[in-house]
Amino acid sequence: MIEKSSLILTGGSGLLATNWFYSKLNDYKFYLGLNERQIQPQDCNVLFLDYSSESSLIKQLEIIRPSILIHTAGITSVEKCEKNPELAYQIYVELSNIVANATKKLGIQLVHISTDHLFEGNAALLSEEEPVKAINVYGKTKALAEQIVSFNDPGALIIRTNFYAWGTSYRKSFSDQIIDSLRQNQVLNLFDDVYYNPILAENLIKTVHELLNKNARGIYHVVSDDRISKYEFGVLIAEEFGLNKSLINKSTLKSQSNLVNRPADMSLSNKKVRDLLGRNLGTVKQHIEQLCRQESEEKTKQIQLL
Repeated sequence: MIEKSSLILTGGSGLLATNWFYSKLNDYKFYLGLNERQIQPQDCNVLFLDYSSESSLIKQLEIIRPSILIHTAGITSVEKCEKNPELAYQIYVELSNIVANATKKLGIQLVHISTDHLFEGNAALLSEEEPVKAINVYGKTKALAEQIVSFNDPGALIIRTNFYAWGTSYRKSFSDQIIDSLRQNQVLNLFDDVYYNPILAENLIKTVHELLNKNARGIYHVVSDDRISKYEFGVLIAEEFGLNKSLINKSTLKSQSNLVNRPADMSLSNKKVRDLLGRNLGTVKQHIEQLCRQESEEKTKQIQLL
């Protein structure tokens, strides 16, 4: 029997990490790197990663010797980052610095999960070559993290994305929030002036592993093929799940003076990925249809029970 390669995920209790584990459970020996929240999925190793210093992290990684480290740890709230810029810098910049140095020294393949919040938001479907110009603390610290990872570990794969998936009991995704609200006949206000191209986590994960198999390095945009507004996203979910789309009202970002400044258009071009892999990544509608089919699957139930 061939022994599975080890894969470790930082931010192990997060939405992406838990979906990564259940999507690739049969292919790797998994380690979920936890911090504050303790979870224990079946058939998965969990550990508390020591990020206090590069040497401490290296000692832990030397024991596990993973072939791949997926760096997903972060703060999901733009508002929290803006209120706590020192914490955002610590989590995104300093932590990424330690992780990238460690993976480089140990020869571990690093996959660094970045964001689509890196630009001003006044242009659509930007490529990987577009100069970064973030407009809030979250985007600025994520941009710095990209630079540090690229410098410290040139072999790293940096993934800019915006994803959704079935969430856990303690961490709901944007799609969860829409589905739950509509099933409870609650009115939703969604922005029709904010654009992006979100990708279903399962398709993001599949694409990342295809890129790794192609020995891809550097920055790649892994997003859906089409650009859509947050309002349109909600309507597509309502239609696919047979829910009342009339409960969804149009709202505008520009009318929300209490929110942290954020880009109105976060859409990215995935042409670089499509050209390399020789296939499309799929439309938002196709991914939502897939999300609907996933609801009855056993792995979805396991994620929701966490």
